[in-house]
Amino acid sequence: MLLLLTNWLASFDTSFTVFQYLTLRAILSVLTSLGISVLLGPAMIRHLSTYRIGQMVRDDGPQTHLSKAGTPTMGGILILVALTITTILWSKLTNPYVWTILIVTLIFGIIGWADDYQKLVRKNSKGLSAKQKYFWQTVVGIGGAIALFYIGTTPTNTNLLIPYFKEVTIPLGFGIIILNYLVIVGSSNAVNLTDGLDGLAIMPTVLVAFALSIFAYLGGHVTFANYLKIPFQPGVGELVIFCSALVGSGLGFLWFNTYPALVFMGDVGALALGAALGAIAVAVRQEIVLFIMGGVFVAETLSVMLQVASFKFTGKRIFRMAPLHHHFELEGWPEPRVIVRFWIVTVILVLIGLASLKIR
Repeated sequence: MLLLLTNWLASFDTSFTVFQYLTLRAILSVLTSLGISVLLGPAMIRHLSTYRIGQMVRDDGPQTHLSKAGTPTMGGILILVALTITTILWSKLTNPYVWTILIVTLIFGIIGWADDYQKLVRKNSKGLSAKQKYFWQTVVGIGGAIALFYIGTTPTNTNLLIPYFKEVTIPLGFGIIILNYLVIVGSSNAVNLTDGLDGLAIMPTVLVAFALSIFAYLGGHVTFANYLKIPFQPGVGELVIFCSALVGSGLGFLWFNTYPALVFMGDVGALALGAALGAIAVAVRQEIVLFIMGGVFVAETLSVMLQVASFKFTGKRIFRMAPLHHHFELEGWPEPRVIVRFWIVTVILVLIGLASLKIR
């Protein structure tokens, strides 16, 4: 919207052409979404508190969590509102990548909202059944994977790229659609599993989104893409605006979600943000790099899978409690220590992922 306005104003004053630059719009996107989140946050928290939409806490977990019972949740709505408004304001509305990923993000948010609504408003402790949730995630994930497959125009859009190697790819043909579906749905659920401590999920999401914005910028610029030996995807650079809006809205949410949290994200936020990261990685052809940079999300997911498998087949648990962050809490780590150390690990993994741009 604002981009259209500045384009019109540029016909009267050429100084407005500066808004065509992705870098400036990215900065403005961060500031806009951050501002919206911080301004709307208090009102949303009051609204959630008024309707008693509060967190339910398991009594078999760390006892320090019992004090969190009743803390407003479904705060991920705040992130999605800021993200959507900012993306529409500053991105090129003709770009198919932007619309595809925004729609996938919002529909995953709706799935998460339905689950939260069942748990917190209707007091159905199970929420959506696993079959219901996975069915709708599958429908949207496959739809997003197909859409992104046909938007891509490079010869390598059916190849799985192996980072840190110049010419090594795995040809998958139409199998790339299945892989990309798994990336979107898997990323969504991984972030959801990680969202268990104050600020634990949102900061790694922000860091990975920032790194993906760099891949999007370089992959949408033919000169940089050719020099770095990454796929050139015409139009994918516009995802820098979406990523920047995600960074800003995430930081704005962290303002209220930092320890001790005033509001929790809920499934409405976690499922949506995870799907967004997965879809962006698919668009920029960096699925394996997402796996590296999102190593905290991967570790949390694997800890649950290993715990379930171990107990099912041996009757014993590998971890004191899964997901992994609860294991460290029960080992005696204070919650802030777990959170910050997981953030530090994410910074390291993001840097390793970004190094793949040059180490080839």
